[in-house]
Amino acid sequence: MELSNNKQEIVRRGNKVVWDCGDTVVKSFNSSKPASDVLNEALNLTRVYEAGVKAPKLLEVSELGEGWAMKTVREQGTMLSELMAQNPTKLAEYISNFVGLQLDIQSHSAPLLPRQRDKFARMINSLSNISATTRYDLLMRLDGMKVEEKICHGDFNPTNVLVQEDGGCVVLDWAHATQGTPAADVAMTYMLFSFDDQKLADTYLEMYCDRADLAKQVVYRWLPIVAAAELARGHKEHEKALLSWIDVADWQ
Repeated sequence: MELSNNKQEIVRRGNKVVWDCGDTVVKSFNSSKPASDVLNEALNLTRVYEAGVKAPKLLEVSELGEGWAMKTVREQGTMLSELMAQNPTKLAEYISNFVGLQLDIQSHSAPLLPRQRDKFARMINSLSNISATTRYDLLMRLDGMKVEEKICHGDFNPTNVLVQEDGGCVVLDWAHATQGTPAADVAMTYMLFSFDDQKLADTYLEMYCDRADLAKQVVYRWLPIVAAAELARGHKEHEKALLSWIDVADWQ
C-alpha cells in the first residue's frame, strides 16, 4: 500500500495514524501492532458492513512501512463529538439520535464475529493487577449473564460516529466488535461517558433503557465486567476508576 502525496493527518494516537487520502482513508499502524490484530479489525469491519450496518467499505489491507494498514472509502461528515461540543443546547437531540443508532446496530446479527463472552473471559484472565479471587468472581458473573448474538461495537462513543449532511451516520472503528449481549455494549458506552461527564452518562442510560425497555439493573450488572475489559486494554489514565468499579460487589 502507498499513501497519497496529498495525504493529511486526521488523528495520531498510540500505535496508529489515520490519514485522509482524498477519496480514501488509511489507518496505519506501527510495528508494535500485530498483523493479526489489523487483519481481525478488517474482518470485523467487513462482516458488519455485509450485515447491513452503515460502516466504511474496506478496500485494502496490506503492509505499509514497518507495519500494516487498512484502506477504506472516505465518508464525508462531522464527528458527533464535535457537534456535541459546538452545540451544547442540542445535546438531548444528539444523544437521542446516538441511542437510535446504537439500537439499530444491535438489531443486526453477524454470526462469524468473535463471541463477546469468550473475548471478555480472555481479557479478564489476562489481568495480573487484580487478585485471582476477583478474577474468579468476574468470570462467575460473566458466566451467569444472558447469552445473545447481536452486533456489539465494543467502543461505541461519539468519537466513532460520523454525521453526514443528510443526517445519516457512519460508524467507525470496529476493532472491538463482537456478537453478544447489547446490555454489555451499553455498559461500556455508559462507562466511557462517565469518565468525562457523569450527568451525560446518566442521560444516555436513561434514554437507552427507556427506548429499549431495559432495566438499568441489567446494565449495572455488566459494569464490573466491562471495566475489567477496559483495564485489560491498558488504559492507564482511568486505571484507578476502573479498579474501583471492578471491586464493587454488586451494582443495584
